[in-house]
Amino acid sequence: MIATPATPARERLLAAADELFYARGINATGIDAIVERAGVALATCYKHFGGKDRLVAAYLAQRDEQWRADWEAAIVESDAPLLSLFDALERWWTTTGHRRGCAHVDATVELTDPDHPALAVVAEHKRHLLDRLTELAAAEGFSDPGEIAADLLLIYEGTLSALLLNITPDPFAQARRLAAARTSR
Repeated sequence: MIATPATPARERLLAAADELFYARGINATGIDAIVERAGVALATCYKHFGGKDRLVAAYLAQRDEQWRADWEAAIVESDAPLLSLFDALERWWTTTGHRRGCAHVDATVELTDPDHPALAVVAEHKRHLLDRLTELAAAEGFSDPGEIAADLLLIYEGTLSALLLNITPDPFAQARRLAAARTSR
């Protein structure tokens, strides 16, 4: 059991979904495994989410919310807000034990129905990354904040791939170096 019975059923379902979808994959994880792990009845899952598709969307939305909070904390702590993206990623990667890369990208690969509700969550997650980087670049006075943001997002996405594939000895240091070079004046 991943949560105590005092934890509300919706939270237990999301915790089980987070654990199982991320570890096993969305397509490989049936709804029965999630309700069993959460310790709830199948009807409870349908009451809260209406089915697996909306549960997947809620799982990704919750991860996005957690990521945003972690990144915002890193921005506040940083002397270089644009580079804080990589600080947040390193902290997330080393403290959460997540080793399958980006759950949002993983979902995009797994979900082949273009109308799946989770794909809108994925798009919003990536849009937020770009928009927030653009805001930070504009706040730092760059004349081309959108271009800076797009470049940093590409470095970020490449860092996720490098981490997943273990192809670079220290992808965090390399990403920071590339990002710092791109944002130097």
